[in-house]
Amino acid sequence: MSKCLLCNSNFRREINYEKLFLFIKPTKKYTCNDCLQKFAKKKGILCLGCSKETNAKGMCSDCIRWRKIYENKMLDNRSIYQYNDVFHDLMVRYKRYGDYVLCNVLAELVDTLPEADYYVPVPSAPNHLQKRGFDTIYSIYQNLVPLTKLLVKEDTEKAQGEKNREERLLTTQTFYAIKKKNISGKIMLLDDIYTTGRTLYHAQDALLKAYPNCKINSFTISR
Repeated sequence: MSKCLLCNSNFRREINYEKLFLFIKPTKKYTCNDCLQKFAKKKGILCLGCSKETNAKGMCSDCIRWRKIYENKMLDNRSIYQYNDVFHDLMVRYKRYGDYVLCNVLAELVDTLPEADYYVPVPSAPNHLQKRGFDTIYSIYQNLVPLTKLLVKEDTEKAQGEKNREERLLTTQTFYAIKKKNISGKIMLLDDIYTTGRTLYHAQDALLKAYPNCKINSFTISR
């Protein structure tokens, strides 16, 4: 019997007999099926640049804007879930109120990750890290894939989640890359939510300065 981290109800995990007969140890469950079903997976037509649900094939207005700036260096961002009220409430508990254990719920929402040579989490600013006591993005992905820390974020007065759209887009560069030897190939930036893309493109800018020959894309749980 397990206790759901979202609704506190007790639930029994479903038995996967295929894995049972293959002697594969079952992964721990943190969320009941009723709560999991409230997270809406993306469907229908998705933007080719950021996975936003759209009415027509092609790119959304945000990605058209980024294409004018970045041309052939646009990110290919993959996202799984819609940013609905349930996802919003989860992020408020996790990031605003610092409920660390909810990183397990967010990790559970990640079915698979795109292949890459390096998985680079978008880091927290030192002042936010001190306030919360943990790095929000690193904590989500730490048990899913090997993580490589290549970015550092400077202190910011206001978190991205506290800004409106215009403030996000006007945010100045706050990342710089850690120079390491023998970094080449594909880098996958990892974050929780894609809103305007400003954070991820700043992260890409910093990485390309240090690793100009790398191909950089991104993954977020929600868009």
